[in-house]
Order: sequence, then structure tokens, then C-alpha cells
Amino acid sequence: MTGLALPNSSTRLMALKRLLAFIGPGYLVAVGYMDPGNWATSLAAGSQYGYALLSVVLMASIMAMLLQALAIRVGVATGQDLAQLSRERFSPWVGRGLWVAAELAIVATDLAELIGTAIALQLLFGLPLVSGILLTGLDAVIILLLHRRGMRPLEAFVIGTMLLIVGCFVFQMIVLKPEPMALLGGLVPRASWMTDGHALYLAAGILGATIMPHNLYLHTALVQARPVPAPEKRQAIRFATIDSTVALTVALFVNGAILVVAATTFTGVGEGLDFHQAYTLLIPVVGTGLAATLFAIALLASGLNATVTATLAGQVVMEGFLRLKLSPALRRLLTRGLALVPAAVVASVYGEAAAEGLLVFSQVVLSLQLPFAVIPLLLIAGDRRRMGSLIAPRGQLVAGWACAAIVLGLNGVMIANLV
Repeated sequence: MTGLALPNSSTRLMALKRLLAFIGPGYLVAVGYMDPGNWATSLAAGSQYGYALLSVVLMASIMAMLLQALAIRVGVATGQDLAQLSRERFSPWVGRGLWVAAELAIVATDLAELIGTAIALQLLFGLPLVSGILLTGLDAVIILLLHRRGMRPLEAFVIGTMLLIVGCFVFQMIVLKPEPMALLGGLVPRASWMTDGHALYLAAGILGATIMPHNLYLHTALVQARPVPAPEKRQAIRFATIDSTVALTVALFVNGAILVVAATTFTGVGEGLDFHQAYTLLIPVVGTGLAATLFAIALLASGLNATVTATLAGQVVMEGFLRLKLSPALRRLLTRGLALVPAAVVASVYGEAAAEGLLVFSQVVLSLQLPFAVIPLLLIAGDRRRMGSLIAPRGQLVAGWACAAIVLGLNGVMIANLV
């Protein structure tokens, strides 16, 4: 019997080794789903509406898992990234428009990251916000040092930082002990927030902060870092999808935990809850200064982590659409420079509260940019001429177009309410 079991055990071991070889890209993508922009929208949603918008976090995370799985399939099947495919698939004018939309999304993402990082530095070390914003320009050095060592060290840095963030929120959830039934109730979608203009604005922010347009471009490129022979592409798609789904489940926990911490601790504080108030209020409510310190450390880690993926995505977008290659440090400085100026001006002229409002607004901008990445992805994933036998299953495509319809509908209602 033992002799008969050996081949099966050997096969399982080989499959496990293959799976481990594909672990990494999903976590690089997932850090973009728990950046400071997510923090700002989840804090605002939890403090103002309790657990009501927890269902939006869950819905957005499920949509993200589906769309990233489609991005994986496109990257593995074609051997090209979404920017390259879009340049070939669409007319030059459409391609340029998609490039501009992608760059705006990356700058909006970077805006959230630099403001969040600057606030974390202020909370931990007392740095003035404007000084912290200017200091974030130095993160290009970190990116360059990591990138020179290859993708594996970069992935290890990101995964390690993610574990730090998760550990911080596990501690806070243990201390806070949220009510289980209230949590489950928050996961049930409610029609009430669709009729509340501000709740709808926050829901769009959660959607834009969770499903990030640049991550769809990035994932199609990252999966090509592991060379795959043609006969093994189906298995590669399956393993890479497992990697992505597990990583995004971790991101779902973090985003949900941020909202739960806000709903449990800050409900009734009123509109305008910011990172500083959250940091200050955690100490008397939780009863330990460690919770507040861990809150600030996790915020700093999320800002540093997300800056890695924004830089990589910027390279993919620029090279794919324009065939223009820049060094990681130069690309980082370019993106950060475009985001740094408005953040520094707003913080110095209008104050810290306005800077945090700008952070939430950047996530709404991401929601508005999302269709310009999702629709090209779906068109290419369903194109048999480019995808061949690895064309996306009909069920995935139908679900993907449903996601696109939800994004367009939510954005349309939000814009109508704002007007």
C-alpha cells in the first residue's frame, strides 16, 4: 500500500512546489488594496455609518478577486501586459486616452500614499505634515535599492510588511472584541445607503480604494516574471489565481478591520473623523497606548508598501502605451512629484483636515477611472483571437461585465447626486 501511495504523495509535493513558485505577485498587487486611501474611506464609513458599509467592502473585494483573476489569465495567455494589448487592440486616440486615465489613477493612488505616510510620520515622530509630505520624496531610494536586488527581495519586503499590518489589526480586534452579530449584519447589503448622497460618496471611495485601476495593468505584467511553457499555462493561471485570491482575502480582512475599529470605537464622533482623531481616541477607548502606536505603525507600513506597487505599475503603463522605458527611481520621482505638489499646497494653505479630505477625494477619482481599465481588460479576456484556448470562461466574463455595470452605475448615481 505504501508503494502505491508514493507516486500520489510525490505528485502532491510537486504541485505544492509549483504553487509556492507562483506566490508573490498576488501580494504585490494586494498591498494596493490596503493603502492609506482605504484607511481614510473605511475610517469615515465606520465612524459615520457603523457597520452599514461593511457590505460594500465585501462586495468590492469579491469584485477585485474576479478582475485580478481575469488580469492573470490575460497576462499568462498572451505573454503581454494590459497596456501593450490595449495599444495594439484600440486606435491610437483611444490608446492615448486610456494611458492618460491610467496615469491619473496612478497619481491619485500616490497622492493617498504620500499623505498617509506623512500623517503616520507626524503621529509617530511629531513631524509637521508639510515636512512629512516633502520627506516622502526620498522613498525612491528604497524602491531603487529593492528593485536592484530583483523581484523576490521586493516580494519578501512587501509580504513582511503586510504581516506587520495584519498583526497590528489582529491585536486591535482582540482588544476591541466587536459584537459578532453586528458584524454579520453589516455584511448584508442595504438599500438605504444608495439614497444617502454622502454614504454613496463613501461607497464610491471604498470601491475606488479597493479595486485599483493600476493593479489590473500591474498584475498582467507581474505574472510574466515566472516563465511558463505553453502546456503548463492552465496550471500557471490556476496557481497564480490562488496566490492572488489568498492575498486579496488578507486585504479584505485589513480593510474590514479598519472599518470595524472605526465603527466599534468612533461611532457618534461625527463627520470629519481623521487619522489624528482616531489615533488620539484609541488610547482612552481601548485603554492602552499600544493600540494607537500600532495604528500609526500600520499606517506607515501601508504607505511604504503601496508606493512599491505604484512605481511598478507606472513603469508598466508607460512602457506599454508609449514604449518609453524609465529607471524605477526616475519613474518614482516623476509620479511622486505630480502628487507631491498638490498635497503640499493643500496642507500648507488649507491645513491638515483639507489634506485628509483630499485623500478621500483621490479614492473617488480612482472609482471614476476604474471603467477605463476594466472594460479593455474584459474585451481582451473575451477575444479568442488573442487568448486562444485560454479565453476566459463565459461565467467569468458575465460576472466581469456585471462588475463593470455596477461601477458605472454607482459612479453615475454619485455624479448625479453631486450635481
